[in-house]
Amino acid sequence: MYGDLSDLGAFNAYLIIIQLVVAGVIVLLLDEVLQKGYGIGSGISLFIAVNICENIIWKAFSPFTLTNENGTTEYEGAVVAAVHLLLTKSNKIAALNKAFYRTSSANLFNLITTIVVFFVVIYFQGFKHEIKISHKNEPGRFRTHPIKLFYSSNIPIILQTALVSNLYFFSQILYKRYKTNFLVRLLGQWQDVESGGHSIPVGGLAYYISPPRDLLEVARDPFHTVFYIAFILISCALFSKTWIEVSGSGVRDVSNSLREQGFFIDKFREDKMYLKLNRYIPIAATFGGMCIGALTIFADFVGAIGSGTGILLAVTIIYSYYEELIKKEA
Repeated sequence: MYGDLSDLGAFNAYLIIIQLVVAGVIVLLLDEVLQKGYGIGSGISLFIAVNICENIIWKAFSPFTLTNENGTTEYEGAVVAAVHLLLTKSNKIAALNKAFYRTSSANLFNLITTIVVFFVVIYFQGFKHEIKISHKNEPGRFRTHPIKLFYSSNIPIILQTALVSNLYFFSQILYKRYKTNFLVRLLGQWQDVESGGHSIPVGGLAYYISPPRDLLEVARDPFHTVFYIAFILISCALFSKTWIEVSGSGVRDVSNSLREQGFFIDKFREDKMYLKLNRYIPIAATFGGMCIGALTIFADFVGAIGSGTGILLAVTIIYSYYEELIKKEA
């Protein structure tokens, strides 16, 4: 990722390794602080959310300048660039068009779509089906057990991202060393991007599971788009369904937990609780996972700042913190 050892030099290579290791240790230690009860939630989740939000704020308000494809200098931040264009250009319509649709960096359209995606994900977070339950010691008094649409929260997209990241990692390493090997090329073919200092997939499996870069690519290679959509939806659904079984939130685990706590479902005997929950939990997990995947695809296609995966992770993490604060206040 950082270049060949011969270009970096041994000293710089060791510095990079030390930086990565120390940064990882700091993240783990800060996570432990929260896990021990000095804060709310997970430190790892908090780092993910903060990093994504920082990226969005930076892309919106960065005061640094860059040189675009025409050789002119403009501001990196979308809002700052828009204000600068409106103040310096006499043709305000052309200035607004440039502010909304420039390609050299984030633009106002990207910023607006990012905000829209945030609100869409928050809206879907509220979708749930409530099952009436009652306690044995409180007959006639009912409460609800919610089964959310996002039953497995952001876990499907985390696992899907981890799968793709590992495939990218091994594919890049193998392609650098064995570019002519058929199986390696089938796994992924990569091309260096001069301006970004990184590589992008241009062929093989790695290319087809990566999001299309723009609408032009969608029109030019529709099979890539269809394959990417199918891969995201199916993988998120499968990861969500698998996660509830291994994490203790499956149908049998929930029914046993309710029974042990003395709860029963209204109009259902204890031995029939499993059948009632089985109507909703597997569907919520599978369909919820697909919805998470669909929201990720939507965010990528409309050009949200960062990525659909990042925005979805940020919103779900922030929303979980909000729920934790509500519980603590209650």
